[in-house]
Amino acid sequence: MAAAQSSDPAAAVGVGADDDGPRGEVGRRRTVVRRDRDPAGRARNSRPRDELGRPLPYGSPDVPRAPEGVLRTADETITQAQQLLDAGLPFHAHEVFEDAWKTAGTEPVAADGAEPPSASPGAAVERVLWKGMAQIAVGLTHLSRGNNDRGAQTLLRRGAAAINAYRLEPPYRLNIGGIVSWANELADGIGSPDMPTEGSRWTPPRLRV
Repeated sequence: MAAAQSSDPAAAVGVGADDDGPRGEVGRRRTVVRRDRDPAGRARNSRPRDELGRPLPYGSPDVPRAPEGVLRTADETITQAQQLLDAGLPFHAHEVFEDAWKTAGTEPVAADGAEPPSASPGAAVERVLWKGMAQIAVGLTHLSRGNNDRGAQTLLRRGAAAINAYRLEPPYRLNIGGIVSWANELADGIGSPDMPTEGSRWTPPRLRV
């Protein structure tokens, strides 16, 4: 039986039928797959994506994604995420929150003469906070893609529950109460025939008060 070939045009299929390339123990030709990588060498799919992060065929117009693993201050994270949400790009906002979650505890110091970053609540607290915000943004992404399902509902509720722990003392002046209420109300409407169709945008409250 012929070796299965990758449907990904960017993957290099191994030796051809007439080549004397390496073979496995049972005599089958090996398939060598090259993974797409970003300029830093990290694995990252290079297929173009639409505004909601869905992969598109190679050669399609691409909505650029932010570089992965960017170290931002909390203020920069909130500002950039707000701009992306305002533009109807919850998938991209989720990537900004995810960077904050994964780099928590290594927040950069403000440049000389600049206003210092907002007081940090601590790395452990930040990881829970930013992960919760990322989950809410992913839940909104699922709905915007037309996935009116339990997965989106679970993400919205899980993210809301995570950040609700900081409702009494919101870090970075985040609008925790407003975001939690909105996310839970949106989750409650999932499965209802009145939910908007794919392409509609749900408007979250402002991230800061």
